[in-house]
Amino acid sequence: MPPKRRRTLMTGAHDAAFNELLKPEYKGKKLTDEINTAKDKWNLLPAFLKVKGLVKQHLDSYNYFVDVDLKKIIKANELVLSDVDPEFYVKYLDIRVGHKSTSKPGVKEVILPPHECRLRDLTYSAPIYVDVEYTRGRKIIRHNDLEIGRMPVMLRSNKCMLEGMSEATMAQVEECPLDPGGYFVVNGTEKVILVQEQLSKNRIIVEADEKKGIVQASVTSSTHERKSKTYVITKNDKIYLKHNSISEDIPIVIILKAAGIVSDLEILQLVCGSDSNYQDLFVVNFEEAARLEVFTQQQALYYVGKRVKTIRRAGAPKLSQLQEGIEAIATTIIAHLTVSDLQFREKALYIATMARRVVMAMHNPKMVDDRDYVGNKRLELAGQLMSLLFEDLFKKFNSDFKANIDKVLKKPSRTSEFDALLSINIHSNNITMGLNRAISTGNWSLKRFKMERAGVTHVLSRLSYISALGMMTRISSQFEKSRKVSGPRALQPSQFGMLCTADTPEGEACGLVKNLALMTHITTDDEEAPVKKLCIALGCEPIFALDSATLHVDGNFGVYLNGTLIGTTRFPVKFVHDFRHLRRVGKVSAFISIYTNTHHQAVHIATDGGRICRPLIIVENGKSKVTAEHLAKLINQEWSFDDFLTHGLVEYLDVNEENDSLIALYEDDITANPGAIVTHLEIEPFTVLGAVAGLIPYPHHNQSPRNTYQCAMGKQAIGAIAYNQFRRIDTLLYFMVYPQQPMVKTKTIELIEYDKLPAGQNATVAVMSYSGYDIEDALVLNKASLDRGFGRCQVVRKNTVQLKKYPNHTQDILAGMRVDENNKPIFQHQALGPDGLGEVGSRIFNGQVFANKCVPTNSGDSTLGAQQEQRAAESHREAPAFYKGPEPSYIDQVMMSVSDNDQALIKVLLRQTRRPELGDKFSSRHGQKGVCGIIVQQEDLPFNDSGISPDIIMNPHGFPSRMTVGKMIELISGKAGVLNGSLEYGTCFGGSKLEDMSKILIEKGFSYSGKDMLYSGITGECLQAYIFFGPIYYQKLKHMVLDKMHARARGPRAVLTRQPTEGRSRDGGLRLGEMERDCVIAYGASQLLLERLMISSDAFEVDVCNKCGLMGYNSWCTTCKSSENVIKMTIPYAAKLLFQELLSMNIAPRLRLGDVF
Repeated sequence: MPPKRRRTLMTGAHDAAFNELLKPEYKGKKLTDEINTAKDKWNLLPAFLKVKGLVKQHLDSYNYFVDVDLKKIIKANELVLSDVDPEFYVKYLDIRVGHKSTSKPGVKEVILPPHECRLRDLTYSAPIYVDVEYTRGRKIIRHNDLEIGRMPVMLRSNKCMLEGMSEATMAQVEECPLDPGGYFVVNGTEKVILVQEQLSKNRIIVEADEKKGIVQASVTSSTHERKSKTYVITKNDKIYLKHNSISEDIPIVIILKAAGIVSDLEILQLVCGSDSNYQDLFVVNFEEAARLEVFTQQQALYYVGKRVKTIRRAGAPKLSQLQEGIEAIATTIIAHLTVSDLQFREKALYIATMARRVVMAMHNPKMVDDRDYVGNKRLELAGQLMSLLFEDLFKKFNSDFKANIDKVLKKPSRTSEFDALLSINIHSNNITMGLNRAISTGNWSLKRFKMERAGVTHVLSRLSYISALGMMTRISSQFEKSRKVSGPRALQPSQFGMLCTADTPEGEACGLVKNLALMTHITTDDEEAPVKKLCIALGCEPIFALDSATLHVDGNFGVYLNGTLIGTTRFPVKFVHDFRHLRRVGKVSAFISIYTNTHHQAVHIATDGGRICRPLIIVENGKSKVTAEHLAKLINQEWSFDDFLTHGLVEYLDVNEENDSLIALYEDDITANPGAIVTHLEIEPFTVLGAVAGLIPYPHHNQSPRNTYQCAMGKQAIGAIAYNQFRRIDTLLYFMVYPQQPMVKTKTIELIEYDKLPAGQNATVAVMSYSGYDIEDALVLNKASLDRGFGRCQVVRKNTVQLKKYPNHTQDILAGMRVDENNKPIFQHQALGPDGLGEVGSRIFNGQVFANKCVPTNSGDSTLGAQQEQRAAESHREAPAFYKGPEPSYIDQVMMSVSDNDQALIKVLLRQTRRPELGDKFSSRHGQKGVCGIIVQQEDLPFNDSGISPDIIMNPHGFPSRMTVGKMIELISGKAGVLNGSLEYGTCFGGSKLEDMSKILIEKGFSYSGKDMLYSGITGECLQAYIFFGPIYYQKLKHMVLDKMHARARGPRAVLTRQPTEGRSRDGGLRLGEMERDCVIAYGASQLLLERLMISSDAFEVDVCNKCGLMGYNSWCTTCKSSENVIKMTIPYAAKLLFQELLSMNIAPRLRLGDVF
């Protein structure tokens, strides 16, 4: 062993995470210990997270977009031709992001380091270079490295300067090495493109509506040009094809005849095979065609052509009805299948397959698909969304460019040769601005798909390290939150291992917002053509060589590639086995999935992007293929995760293929059941949880909703954010002053390195009732612990001041400070320095100024008519930035810089240190949230034999109804760890065993149950019961009383209704709402009601005419033209307003006045 280690150290520095593995003892294992496959196969997990997982899917998808997709987009739109000059052309040859063709490989051009972009409100982007070839005059010119715009760069992607950077260099650019990356910096804010979940494209989905008796098979075709949806539906037991661009539903037989299957026998064979049940159901449809007298392909095409709604561009030739029909069949219906040379066979078989699926569902209603099944979903990542957006912008760019060229070439007299490149620069801003705007607003609007989608991007939440990481794995669904549909919200069994079972918000988005599990990967597109060739080579009979009679014979399985029939095979088991063998030896991509569906007699092969898959260990002949020697190679760093793939020991399965396998959870389960043939072994069962749920210790002992609550609260815990947290200037940041790593860790905590940036502290907890201030989950806190810094945090706020420049050459300036007669600064300016900005470190109170900005009084004037001498006396008025807040703050940093549009930008960071007070919110890691109810002097708290007092006293009633046994086990493990000097594990489905912990407690002289004898701090007597006493990890949450406290007597009122404003930010009133009003009425306190709702709110004196009941003024009734019946009375101003607004609509509300008593 020792010589082996020396060799590894000589190979140079590798990253710190693996250096730990090489220390003589790692996670309690010595290097010389024997390797036990059942325990140590979890080492595959950190190896996996180095190459995939967590944030890597965003990076992979962006890298794929920048390196592969962009080239495809350029290829599809490579020529720009002119309508005016037929000789002229511009051809795009190549496209690159962030490096020129001349620069050395590995050079990444970005504007500035990402942290500087954050501070200066810039966009972190790289130039997009194209190589073009175009004509100038009679010459063909080639121009390399023409910049056509700037592409926002995703942090940590392969176009980002941070990729592969060492920790030391990262520190120089003020970037945190633990930061996950995967987001964009646009105009200084960090934006994440959330993963979008959609129904899979180009797949047939059959649904049935029992009430209406409708069965429909739908397919959403999506190609680069268009998106359309084709349905095959039943009406009165007849089958029709429906499509938006065809004005009426067309009988299925007519469509099949139009697609070239003319004989009725062949149609029957294609749809029904030899099954008499299906034939009986389908035969009605032939009568429909006969009734319409459609017998030949010509007649059918004519029939379809008559019913096509087309919107042709002006100037396009008019087509005959026959051509319209051909066009519709070829390009409109099922648009993702391309037709060349009028060879409709493939499309005809596809339509026949859809019809067959409908007939099957009519015969057996169980044969419908589940829309919510995870295998029918596809996830759209940043790369795909950006690619759609870029293609849209690029097409627009080209059409603008072409219009510009045509405009120039139309002019007959040109003085010089026309150079097309001069007009390219005019439009290059469009691409840059389009990408920036889409990412910063989150509105994806694409003209060609008519796709309007809002809320695609979110601001990266930087409350804590976990909230940022949890945002990267979040998946948002396309469902509207308002509809009360429980289907998509339910927990699907197929989510096991793919999506986290605990991590979803409670409330309206419950079950619609999901999170990825720990070991998942989202596929990118693979090429179809090689897979098709391979299938033919493996003995799949191609589609064009088939006769219709044998297509649906029993035992003949269709082979479908991405939902399209490409052939049949008679030996599906052997075919699938051979294909999997080729995939395991690395001949085809590891992310292609293949599975059989016996109901449909089909073998499905999927190569499309957006499927979730996860790695599993392969089991053959009852033995796991990963053995101790393989794991030894992994631990000694000879192998990485990809070696396990290439040697065929591990493979990726997506949801559909997972359904086709039998997976053992633990190694002993492989041989447990002799009848079943186990195909795979789980790498680690705790990977069913995601990164956020992985923080909970012993989650398998908790009631499941508690784990869900903790997932939401773990993202609100205040902790360390990143290594560069003190260099960041964000709108709002919370830091914990003394964060600690938890005593009871989980494997997930180590994998995501939460222990390096923790959010919480280990508190000694006594579970007992004390003082009555702990009712309903309130906590009793120890004052001495607070003095020592328990739960102390800092709140940092950013304030921005921009110094604008105006068109008439005036600009904002900073003025100095004003002084009173004693030469001391006036109260407002006490925090300022001589330059008019706050001095760093000075204390600033409510109403003081931190930036004394002055704006010119004549900024709106035009420069043209003004005389020069008037401009000399420039006058400014003050427009200072005030600090408002109940408590004083300290000025932490002041930054001056210039943003991209040449305006001076000043950011002032204000800091407050807060210690816990009554009403601050705390939570353990088990969904047990509570507020601080009372803070008690240490001498009044109970203590044990060693003189230890608790930091927190928790009410015992928090346990029975919530059933959070995990919290109790965490306490016992934590206590044992403290006594033993070790960090214990509470990993899901594993962790330190309770028996072992109790043994340690007994050895150290404590009770096995974790209970101690405590003495009362008030009387000194021994307490009557033994108290459950030990450390639990507590988190302080961001909801603090100081940010929410609000009271007011008199204050601002709204202009329109003259009622007090609402909301804490506007210093609003306290609302007595409908519910409170009802209580007051029920109590019978009518005068209180009068006072609250009128006198204290908006009492107003009006003059009311007793005769006509309308309002007058100055004791004069305008309607009766007299003043004899006018009476003064007090009503709410809002009521007066309502009456006047009704009058303006010609409705006269007449007040009938009666005596009060």
